[in-house]
Amino acid sequence: MRGVRSIGERASKAQSGYKIPTALFASLFLVLDAVLVSFIISYVPYTKIDWDAYISQVDGFLAGERDYTKLKGDTGPLVYPAGFLYVYSLIKFITGGQVFPAQILFGILYIVNLGIILFIYLKTEVLPWWALGLLCLSRRIHSIFMLRLFNDCFAMTLLHASLVLLLYQKWHLALIIFSGAVSIKMNVLLYAPPLFLLMLKGMSIKGVFLALLGAALLQILLGLPFLSSYPVAYISRAFNLGRVFIHFWSVNFKFVPESVFISKEFASALLVLHLTVLLMFAHFRWSKHEGGLFQLLNSRLSDAVSKSLSIKKFLTLESRLRTLSKEHIITVMFVGNFIGVVFARSLHYQFYSWYFYSLPFLLWKTPFPTPVRLLLFAGVELCWNIYPSTFYSSIILLCIHLSILWGLWISPGEHPYIDKKTSQEREG
Repeated sequence: MRGVRSIGERASKAQSGYKIPTALFASLFLVLDAVLVSFIISYVPYTKIDWDAYISQVDGFLAGERDYTKLKGDTGPLVYPAGFLYVYSLIKFITGGQVFPAQILFGILYIVNLGIILFIYLKTEVLPWWALGLLCLSRRIHSIFMLRLFNDCFAMTLLHASLVLLLYQKWHLALIIFSGAVSIKMNVLLYAPPLFLLMLKGMSIKGVFLALLGAALLQILLGLPFLSSYPVAYISRAFNLGRVFIHFWSVNFKFVPESVFISKEFASALLVLHLTVLLMFAHFRWSKHEGGLFQLLNSRLSDAVSKSLSIKKFLTLESRLRTLSKEHIITVMFVGNFIGVVFARSLHYQFYSWYFYSLPFLLWKTPFPTPVRLLLFAGVELCWNIYPSTFYSSIILLCIHLSILWGLWISPGEHPYIDKKTSQEREG
């Protein structure tokens, strides 16, 4: 065999003759999970956590309040951007603020989100057909959607929709949807660094600027009622990156003493680790084909300002850079987000939705044997279903996260461009 091919490429080639059965199995999983969702809504008691607070905050907004410091619920002040208010105002209009119809709405959202995710997995062809069933097996995820009604559900569904657009290189619309997801909950920004890198690889500098401008304009438009009246209150509350979470609710760092957990030193150390690992992946993994991150940045800037390149050569170069492979796009996005999750100071139970749907993909990108992958998947799910989290469950979760991250670091890389990838597959 010539060259070294990634696990994803091998899986893609092995599954090339089974696309229709795989799609059929994905559809079957979707239908079976819809039945399970109906059962959960009908027979499993709803758990009151944030719903009443959401509705109280929405009531204040609908009553005309535009000062974010005065929009509060029984769990505290409003800390989400304006998109959250619009989404939950619509939910209240549809459901009348009642829990049961809201559960039905979230059940539909769950199935829509799962359908989007299955579509992404089918397009990347990294998993065997049977492993798609893992996406339907999380007790905690079902609870987050149908029994808790968290805003994370809407944010992640929009994020996953933007990933589909990225698969087809619809950069500008993808950035608009991505910005909409950020306007509901800011955790989506964990995807921003890998997304920016992909944009640099797949767009002109002008295109990158215009796409970012469109995303920024959406944020301004959504926040305009608050920015025009109480701008400081809105920005400080809706985009507060320095929030300190309660130690009791931490799923990942419960083993850390509370005095350390709430300290600025601990937060700074995690931030440094996050950025360091992110840069390492960006330089040595995601930009390896271009000679490293700094070479990529230099070449893109040179392309933008160079006067020596002819128009024909420039357009040829841009065309080549836009043909990113689907597997590369999803790998960069999922791994980039996972790095942020690993080094997040506190993961609350609803935060599991931030990365659960990427877990099978990430595990099958590692060089681990399938039994180890399944064991790691089960270990993550187990840790997230221990309530309250303990010293041991949190340290086990961290160890599993680090093991997956190590597996991703040592795994063979996929080729980032479709043209080269196709050529290599023919040679293999």
